[in-house]
Amino acid sequence: MIAGRDTTAGTLSWFLYDLCRDQRIQDKIAREVREATTGDHQDVGGVQEFTACLTEDAIGSMHYLHAALTETLRLYPAVPSDVKCCFSDDTLPDGHAVRREDMVNYLPYAIGRMKFLWGDDAEEFRPERWLDDDGLFVPESPYKFTAFQAGPRICLGKEFAYRQMKIFAAALLYLFRFEMWERDSTVGYRSMLTLKMDGPLYVRALPRRSTGN
Repeated sequence: MIAGRDTTAGTLSWFLYDLCRDQRIQDKIAREVREATTGDHQDVGGVQEFTACLTEDAIGSMHYLHAALTETLRLYPAVPSDVKCCFSDDTLPDGHAVRREDMVNYLPYAIGRMKFLWGDDAEEFRPERWLDDDGLFVPESPYKFTAFQAGPRICLGKEFAYRQMKIFAAALLYLFRFEMWERDSTVGYRSMLTLKMDGPLYVRALPRRSTGN
């Protein structure tokens, strides 16, 4: 239940937080969603009518939304700390020796913010880092982007989680524009089993369709 609910809900909370702090990115995602679903037709009804437009092709074409969700997971991985058990004696790439049955901790939260991996703007929310020159999503190695782990035990729910988040985010951003209740407010985190915000996230939701943005 935790893996299927809390991780996705937490990621979407951080996603909205970052979009409230950068309206340019939020509006760009909203335009992409509109172009992939209803096009120039602005009079689609409510949520049910809109979600009927979310075909496989439409969802698959939302590369910028996918990049923004991935960027959220880079900065705010759903599971900020994880542990592995060594099956046999081995030596890590940095020369550190480990023994069979040793427990090795690694920190996806820290890995996602390392400048030598992600560049000098590692702390910046920038979905474009995941896109090529044609605007298509380009994944990184799962050993660099560790939000879903890697290897034979990579998260079984990865694609389902992306699909769930993209549908939910697309519906929200098609219908509403979000902004912080208090313009300069920030939130911190509590490092638990999952990465929780340390308090409520107060946002204002404004109808978007009438604005044409």
